[in-house]
Parts: sequence; structure tokens; C-alpha cells
Amino acid sequence: MVNHPNRKKERGVVVTTTHRGVFFGYANETDGAVVKLRAARNCLYWPAENKGFMGLAALGPVKGARVGPAVDISLRDITSVIECTPDAVQAWEAAPWSR
Repeated sequence: MVNHPNRKKERGVVVTTTHRGVFFGYANETDGAVVKLRAARNCLYWPAENKGFMGLAALGPVKGARVGPAVDISLRDITSVIECTPDAVQAWEAAPWSR
């Protein structure tokens, strides 16, 4: 796939909301009341081995996590935006839904 010029500024982030949503995706801008994520995935459950929601940005989802499919989304009521490590981005990209 040819990389779009706007994707040069994109970075992998985990975003949390006041509604207890935890999302991974690619963002250009994270300031302001709305954060737009490309290829966002919602983490519905993560095991204790993730060491909390910040572990999702450090490690990515580990075995047993439940991660939804990727969609583009605009999030509101943001409580945090956490920069992901390169290893975490790879884990998010590879994360299947676990039953």
C-alpha cells in the first residue's frame, strides 16, 4: 500500500475516555476536545498480565485480551492519550479477538 503523505505525522496511541473506553489507533492531532483515530481498535478486556491500561501502550494487548475490529472513529470526552511503543503497535496490529 502506498503511504499517504498525511500519515507521516501519524503515531500509534491509546486513548481513554470518561465513558471507560480504551482505544488504540493512529492519530495526527491529539489536542482538543475531539481525537480522530484511523484504524481504531477497542480493547474490551485485558488480562492482569497487561498491568493496567497503560500496559496496553507499553506492551500492546497480550494473550487473552479482547480487541475489536479496526474502524475510523472520532472520540470525545478524552481522559488520556498515551504514546505507544513500537512493540505495542505491532501487538495491536496482530491482536486477534480472543474468546
